[in-house]
Amino acid sequence: MQLYGVQSIALRHFLEVARCGSISEASEHLNVAASAVSRQIAKLERDMNCVLFERRARGMLLSDAGARLAAYARKAELEAREVIAEIRDLQGLQRGVVKIGCSEGFAMEFLPGAIAEFRREYQGIHFTLEVFPPTVATEKVRTGEVDLALTFSLSPEREIKVEHAFLGIIKAIVANNHPLAGRAQVTLAELQPYPIALPMPNTTLRQLFDICCSVQGLYFEPALTSNYFGAMYQFVMDGGGISLAGELTLHNRVVHRDVQAIAIADGEMQKRRVELQSMAGRTLPSAVAVFRDFLVAKLAAAEPSLLGEHAGQ
Repeated sequence: MQLYGVQSIALRHFLEVARCGSISEASEHLNVAASAVSRQIAKLERDMNCVLFERRARGMLLSDAGARLAAYARKAELEAREVIAEIRDLQGLQRGVVKIGCSEGFAMEFLPGAIAEFRREYQGIHFTLEVFPPTVATEKVRTGEVDLALTFSLSPEREIKVEHAFLGIIKAIVANNHPLAGRAQVTLAELQPYPIALPMPNTTLRQLFDICCSVQGLYFEPALTSNYFGAMYQFVMDGGGISLAGELTLHNRVVHRDVQAIAIADGEMQKRRVELQSMAGRTLPSAVAVFRDFLVAKLAAAEPSLLGEHAGQ
């Protein structure tokens, strides 16, 4: 749907070039001549008396001023679409779509269960749920490709509003017949004798693990490295060794005694946070806002028991 009259042509052309990094590619997406796109960018730069892009041999790179304008333009584009959708469909929470990005662990149990529970009351609201590495999930929120992200973070992120956050506890996951089963806690050094399955280096869990091992002079050669937690979980279940996971990732399976989760005593392993993120400054559509509030309540209810278990170990 084109938003003529709601968002300026110049801003739409600017935003497409920012997305593509190229005037020629943007012109193809917009179905207009490259010269027309170039004129709109030049007009914006004249009107604002600043350079919005660094022109390079292989494309266009946003300047600092351009990055600020892009952040505004993304919000304007999203809000324009949302206003038009609400005007065309004044059915409140009877209809709507919520787009969620998340780290894989939250897609295992927590988010599917939360969505199913929410839709018992709001059956007209539909969801898309995509799994990304933590930094990518955050970037998807920043660019407006998803409405909310439930992910892990090691530091504050620009242009991101944190709707809710708490300590992202990491535990060792073992089969019920593993030699470490029954332990209240273990150190990383005590995990060394056993084969271990680890996630890819682009995850916050692996980054923390590698940092802690480096500080302590510990060396692990993973028996399995995977970007799919289901594979690591099955590796543990089949007696291949141990793995690591966030508290919420396998909560139901731990409760049902399918596997055991053991606290990790090394304090540096507990430095990441679980964050529910949205785009800073954006007015969320009604359906998204109501689900956000529902999710915050679910996370807040889970948090005391998770932190209580950790504090007592």
